[in-house]
Amino acid sequence: MPRPRSEKARQSVLEAMRRALAADGYEAVTIEGLAAEAEVSKQTIYRWWPSKAAILGEALLEGAVPGADVVVPMTDDLGADLRAWFTAVSAGLARPEGVSLARALIEVTAADPELGLVLNGRLAAPIREWVAERVSRGRTDGDVRADVDAAAVADEFIAIASYSALIGQPLSAERVEETVVRLLQGIAAG
Repeated sequence: MPRPRSEKARQSVLEAMRRALAADGYEAVTIEGLAAEAEVSKQTIYRWWPSKAAILGEALLEGAVPGADVVVPMTDDLGADLRAWFTAVSAGLARPEGVSLARALIEVTAADPELGLVLNGRLAAPIREWVAERVSRGRTDGDVRADVDAAAVADEFIAIASYSALIGQPLSAERVEETVVRLLQGIAAG
């Protein structure tokens, strides 16, 4: 069964937001531009969403999230895995779409704290899952203390990666190394 015209138009606006975010960054997105690309009026957009931030929030909740496709395989070397994760994620978030997303999330969270929490939770979920699995493996291997809180470690990963994205620069190899060394000192068994 085909979607109603208004639902197709809403989806068109959301798709236009995702494309614009990837191509030009959040700062360059305008309601006028979204309306033109989606072939709807500005008034229609404002009837559906109160702000540009709300459109971005819904677009990210319903669609692919830039940078969410980072895959870091796990090995038998905890330190190497953490270095690989920081390097891959930092590089991804330092790309224009990653920088734009990080900055847009701040605006979304400021404009709609509830939506911001949902979005940040969605973006953090893959990180939390990866960290939980890696910490669990580390415990099993005897590399990580039993009392280490995987969620707290994940929050540290997220904070460092987010900072990298906000400033638009990947973490240097030296910064990655220093971060991993300090983190390992804090969670190491024995």
